[in-house]
Amino acid sequence: MVAGLLLLGAGMLFGLTGAMQYIRPGFLKEALSFEKTRPLHVSSVVFWIIFGAVGTMTTYLQQYTGKKLYSHLLFQLQLLLFSAAVLAILVSYFFGVFGGREYWEFNPVLAIPIVLGWLLFLFNFIKSIDSFKSQPVYIWMWLTGLFFFLFTFLESYLWIFPYFRNNIINDMTVQWKSYGSMVGAWNMLIYGSSIFLMEKISGNKDYSRSKIAFALYFTGLFNLMFNWGHHIYTLPTYPFIKHISYAVSMTELVIFGRILFKWQSTVSDARKLFHQTAYRFLVAADVWVFLSLGLAILMSIPAINVYTHGTHITVAHTMGTTIGINSFLLLAFAFDLLYDSCRPFSMLKNRLRLGYWITNISLFIFWISLIIAGVWKAKWQMSTNKIPFNEMMLQLKPCFIIILNSGILMFIGILILIFPLIKNQVLCYLDTRAKQIKNNNRNAADAYSID
Repeated sequence: MVAGLLLLGAGMLFGLTGAMQYIRPGFLKEALSFEKTRPLHVSSVVFWIIFGAVGTMTTYLQQYTGKKLYSHLLFQLQLLLFSAAVLAILVSYFFGVFGGREYWEFNPVLAIPIVLGWLLFLFNFIKSIDSFKSQPVYIWMWLTGLFFFLFTFLESYLWIFPYFRNNIINDMTVQWKSYGSMVGAWNMLIYGSSIFLMEKISGNKDYSRSKIAFALYFTGLFNLMFNWGHHIYTLPTYPFIKHISYAVSMTELVIFGRILFKWQSTVSDARKLFHQTAYRFLVAADVWVFLSLGLAILMSIPAINVYTHGTHITVAHTMGTTIGINSFLLLAFAFDLLYDSCRPFSMLKNRLRLGYWITNISLFIFWISLIIAGVWKAKWQMSTNKIPFNEMMLQLKPCFIIILNSGILMFIGILILIFPLIKNQVLCYLDTRAKQIKNNNRNAADAYSID
């Protein structure tokens, strides 16, 4: 989780650099040009989601079973493989070494340790569960998310085979399909963890075994398999794929939003205060489910998608879901797992509240600005009398300035939130090490005196 929080901070910093390059073309062109900052930003944020989800699942699994993982050694090896891969990926971007596609723009060789680490995690997870009979819904969501992330990650590398690479329609269809399904896979991991946290805060274990929770699971599974079709409306592929995807678009968000909304009314004031910051981020995620759902439904209508595809409206949808839903839920988990773990946070309540509101307000301004820029670009794309692209981008400059400034505010808000968590873990680790050294010295002295 700490590694994930560091990646979140790095991802936002790279994102701000990219936003600055929109306003001032050529900014840091020699050292860190836009073709570097974009994959640095995207990969850092994607790995923040993966690291945060894995850290949360691992801890919540142990809390649920009441025992340790099957193998702590395998988990340490997994963390080592993931960390080495991410470090190598980010360094390769800095040096301009690419070779992949979109989310994964790094050389495909660097995907091997990620696959190996994920296989270890899947094995460790299955062995840590005694039986899958009569398990709550979050166990099934975690298991499904683990399998499908591995499947879609491997699927995203089918382009390395000439059969797919040499046919542009097949290539783009498989790429966009794999990425759409991959998001559904990590949603399974995050939504499952959300239900566990809601159960933990409320003290009510009925949610995880309720019909509505399993409805979310099966709807999410159906979305994961078929909802990706809305990514390929503009490709000349089979119509039935697009019709299915249109029918199922974003139905899982409806159910997830309903669960969050209904759950809030069951939590007592005492429990809200005990899990204050984590609870607030769950509420914020519920609001962003509503906002993202509205935008996603509009984007899923083919007649509208023709206009929005390839514009900043798509970016707004991505930012709303990645930050407003996924990252806010992961921050809720982070505050549940790391809050007061060693040193009290009672003196930081006002500061954390300030960071929370700065992050939410700036994200909303950021999101609206992207939508406005997207509408402007959509109008330009479909116009019969097009002005040059450069001139259109200059007209969008006021939106980009607002996007940059709101992004800076959001970065400040996130830093206010995550810095105490990271600092606390470092201090806890140093305290633990100091106590171990002290105990070792005392034991050595006792042994010497006995001799």
